[in-house]
Amino acid sequence: MGKIFYIMGKSSSGKDTIYSRLLEDQKLELGRIILYTTRPIRDGEIPGKEYHFVDEEKFRQFWRLGKVIEARTYNTVYGPWTYFTADDGQVRTEEKDYLAIGTLESYRDMRAYYGKEMICPIYIEVEDGERLKRAIAREEKQEQPHYAEMCRRFLADTEDFSEEKLKQAEISPRFLNNNLEACIQEIRQYIKKLTEA
Repeated sequence: MGKIFYIMGKSSSGKDTIYSRLLEDQKLELGRIILYTTRPIRDGEIPGKEYHFVDEEKFRQFWRLGKVIEARTYNTVYGPWTYFTADDGQVRTEEKDYLAIGTLESYRDMRAYYGKEMICPIYIEVEDGERLKRAIAREEKQEQPHYAEMCRRFLADTEDFSEEKLKQAEISPRFLNNNLEACIQEIRQYIKKLTEA
């Protein structure tokens, strides 16, 4: 039976880059679980790659059918944005291992749905000052920067990824992303160890 490796971390911790690099690693052969979101698409994003971009009605349709594994809605300065994972047939753990990305809350819901033995956490850490610099740099590249939303997310992460919540969710080990290549290599070794066991 395959495993689902679940990447999480505070905003601007580099988790999206790490997620992409691990998916590109042909030696790991990880399938991807593409999440859904009702938020507007960002510059450079491709539908079906980063996310499935849907409207609120599509989310409600999944919900009515009992296909929503986990969902979280953020009341942003632009209105509510929902992110969710759907049981839409894309996950077949009898065939392969998968890589997913989300929040601590979504990790807990995925673990409850698939079972603790199947979900393996990958928590990415970066010092807060460095994360803020990265967040600003990313927003500056957007055609229409959303600094207010960036700040909201940055502050919300303090609560969402508190040490108490990480401990309750039994998040271990943690991967420090001060050096991207070193961090990715450490995660590769972790994945290989668990998939070859």
